[in-house]
Amino acid sequence: MKIKEVAVTLERFAPLPLQESYDNAGLQIGLTEAEDVSGVLLCLDVTEEVILEAERLGCNLIVAHHPLLFRPLRHITGETQVERCVTMAIQKGIAIYAAHTNLDNALGGVNFMIAEKIGLQSVRFLQPLPNGQGGSGIIGTLPQAMQQADFVRMLKQAFHVESLMHNDFQRNGGLIEKVALCGGAGDFLLREAIHQGADAFLTGEMGYHFYFGHEADIFIGVMGHYQSEQYTIQLLHRILHEAHPELRLVETSVMTNPIRVN
Repeated sequence: MKIKEVAVTLERFAPLPLQESYDNAGLQIGLTEAEDVSGVLLCLDVTEEVILEAERLGCNLIVAHHPLLFRPLRHITGETQVERCVTMAIQKGIAIYAAHTNLDNALGGVNFMIAEKIGLQSVRFLQPLPNGQGGSGIIGTLPQAMQQADFVRMLKQAFHVESLMHNDFQRNGGLIEKVALCGGAGDFLLREAIHQGADAFLTGEMGYHFYFGHEADIFIGVMGHYQSEQYTIQLLHRILHEAHPELRLVETSVMTNPIRVN
């Protein structure tokens, strides 16, 4: 199987036109038609350790959620981690592909995977695109309403976090049933979630000032960027395995989250 076939499968599920204008999803390093795939390493982030893991496991293709090449490089001298990763991947003959905001915005994509993990029902896009083929964030309902404390406990268990940043939700006795969410940095959707009557809005990152003044509007829960998107690796595995059951897929064992909370 050629690398191009893997790329075609991913882009059939999450077409590149769905990516945001600032993004750089797609093939980052490698020749799609010239290389046979010996194995695919799935990850959120490409680091030197991940590239070495791919080499050790005999995988010549890395499929990541976050692009290694996000901003243009003016030189490759090994000064930054990105430059070192580019050099290492080329030297070791490892191709790199990123499915980023196109996978966020796809039907059944990253946000739908998050919704699946917390059992949301009747899930739809929070901010659909005009063509109806994708959108930003999702909104759905829990099987049954939950008190704020129980909701927080459930989120901590589902996403394996020891702490959750949140506001003090005071509407309707703190009862939560309708939930909107956006993995990663999703604070731009907070107002839309309120407008659509969500009881809670979940995301991975949120600026400090967004928390103010919404106690009577909505529960705000922020679990961390990495934590919110961790199940994207499982999603990538599912997409590729269903299309190519013979393809060797390996989920990274490297913890790439650079943030530590003690």
